[in-house]
Amino acid sequence: MDNKTHILVVDDDPQICDLLQDYLQQYGFIVTTAHNGDAMQAALHKHIIQLVILDLMLPGDDGLTLCKKLREQSDVIIIMLSAVHEESDRIVGLEIGADDY
Repeated sequence: MDNKTHILVVDDDPQICDLLQDYLQQYGFIVTTAHNGDAMQAALHKHIIQLVILDLMLPGDDGLTLCKKLREQSDVIIIMLSAVHEESDRIVGLEIGADDY
């Protein structure tokens, strides 16, 4: 059995997903990527995920909505990733269940 930490990166930008995947894999993590909420849900059902890195701005359901839904069904660690620097978004993200921003 493999005891490596499995990380799910959810971002609609394939370059960011690839960059994070390459970086995290260098440190021995297993990384799965998803580009929207549907792909995120599919990955969560397929794999045992220990950490979700979740972009704020996604097509369809945004990262805050997905974070809230995910927190309602799981206690997985969630880190919000965003280029948005609004303090109010950070506060909302943490209030709805993100572990870090």
